[in-house]
Amino acid sequence: MPVSAASAAAIAQSFVDARRRAAPLADYPGQMPRDLAAAYVIQDAAIDLWGDDIAGWKIGMVPAELRGALGIDRIAGPIFLRQVVRAKGDETVDLAVLGGGFAAVEAEFILKIGRDQDASQRVWSTTDAAEMIGAVHIGVELAGSPFAGINDPGPAVTVSDFGTNSGLVVGAEVKDWRAIDWARAVARTSIDAKPVGEGNAAMLPGGPLAALAFLLTHCAERGRPLRKGQLVSSGAVTGVHQIEAGQSAELSFGDFGVLRCRAVPARGEQTPAAASAAL
Repeated sequence: MPVSAASAAAIAQSFVDARRRAAPLADYPGQMPRDLAAAYVIQDAAIDLWGDDIAGWKIGMVPAELRGALGIDRIAGPIFLRQVVRAKGDETVDLAVLGGGFAAVEAEFILKIGRDQDASQRVWSTTDAAEMIGAVHIGVELAGSPFAGINDPGPAVTVSDFGTNSGLVVGAEVKDWRAIDWARAVARTSIDAKPVGEGNAAMLPGGPLAALAFLLTHCAERGRPLRKGQLVSSGAVTGVHQIEAGQSAELSFGDFGVLRCRAVPARGEQTPAAASAAL
């Protein structure tokens, strides 16, 4: 059943208010969307309420067992300008996490868009996607939601709250990325010095280029074409690792560099984003 405009607006308002107050939600604030179409209606309503420019998009994977039923393997959510920070040197970046909600760090390769997307092109290939990239960086997505169970019911619920994005840390540039074997683009994540995950960019189906091809097609369908300079968080290379205030994370990308983060409590009237200097 399609979600009504009133229902979508009410759910979006609840999530936006909770994020702004840094207040957790004990339950999903309304009827959970049953499909991705309904979920993106809610997401669009929340984007309009949030009041910040879209600096880019995060891409998440649909669990393998659900891809056939949904007819898609990835989902998307907005990354807002005030939630993007650039890590400088060896500094530790503070990540504001909402207690009682959901928070996680994800090692990601960040694709910086090199030119405006042609809004008239509806379907994009990996070859097309490669030509859209201006630069590649290492990065960390801060995944988060006021609702602790945001990912448990499935991708539609995840999508409805900004795809669970709460911030993006952009690290060093990956030089000569076109010559990279993505299977050698490795990453390792540790929390409080304990290894919790490792992987490489080729472990995600089709790698970062397939992720971007999906997003370009997706954004064309939604009437939100990508713009030069926007950032695309292409997928969790080492997995999704929950983090709480007081914990620290180190995300190593081999020869490409290291990013260090510290989780701090989110405070009301602030977006639950990385709390360092703005990009």
